[in-house]
Amino acid sequence: ARKVYLRPGLGVGQLRKWYGCNNGKGTRTEHFRRANAGIIRSVLIQLQEMKVTEMCEGGGRRMTRVGQQDLDRIAGSVFYDAEDE
Repeated sequence: ARKVYLRPGLGVGQLRKWYGCNNGKGTRTEHFRRANAGIIRSVLIQLQEMKVTEMCEGGGRRMTRVGQQDLDRIAGSVFYDAEDE
């Protein structure tokens, strides 16, 4: 949810590229491979059902007002807890 919060309009393809990594098979050279789209898509659908994200007009997803408030509240509580320690 944080990546969608920071970059509105983010889609499955961009997240696949972000979470991908180099795939090495022993002695062969490594090549970049994208992450699994099904897992990313199912997470985005779950966030949409929880009313945290919504679809954009031009494609991709963005945060709803409720989702933005939730993430701000969580970030504030983590910040104040870290400050107390």
